[in-house]
Amino acid sequence: MGRAVPAVTVNDMSVWNGRPPWKVLLLCGASGTGKSQISYPLARHYGIPIVEVDDLIEALLAMTTPEQQPLLHHWRTHPEAARLPPDDIVGLQVAIAEALVPAVDAIVGNHLETDTPVVIEGDYLLPTFAVRDSFAGIPADGQVAALVLHEPDEAQLVANYRHREPDHGEQFHRARVSALYGEHLAAQAAEAGVPVVTARPWPDVLGRVIAALGTPSPLGQR
Repeated sequence: MGRAVPAVTVNDMSVWNGRPPWKVLLLCGASGTGKSQISYPLARHYGIPIVEVDDLIEALLAMTTPEQQPLLHHWRTHPEAARLPPDDIVGLQVAIAEALVPAVDAIVGNHLETDTPVVIEGDYLLPTFAVRDSFAGIPADGQVAALVLHEPDEAQLVANYRHREPDHGEQFHRARVSALYGEHLAAQAAEAGVPVVTARPWPDVLGRVIAALGTPSPLGQR
């Protein structure tokens, strides 16, 4: 059994001296890979804020009905869907991600228009979304980047889930879903030319993510 994902630590988390070569970063990846744990030190490194797609979903759920947005409400209206075969759940996750595109498009377009860098993190971000020519009518001009954090080992995903939610019980089904969804995102990223970074070895993942984004690594992450 793999080790649970620990907190990310570096020797020097001072703000990077300069702006990143992108304005908006989409941090993609399946649940349980460690995206949230890497997103905060990553944002501190660049001195920019984070938008979490989970918060966006909660806002949309509060403002819409199942009739208006059936896919976004699907997990609440169909709780039995959590027991579907893993391949079927992955298909649902992709469909929900596609349903969220207009909302994420508006957020990205706003940050491009206002020239305010941001990291957007969440399970429901598709790598191909980053390679669009424009967002909310604002030309991308190479200012939108994406990266997929990938954990291919199901045993590690089980350990991560158990560490995060020790009272949840059996986690093998969730880990299988995450592994399949991660494979889907990684394959999509390869087609779109988006970098994929493996979550392990975890101690140097922050440096590897920053290097993949084309910016200097913080001290202690060579």
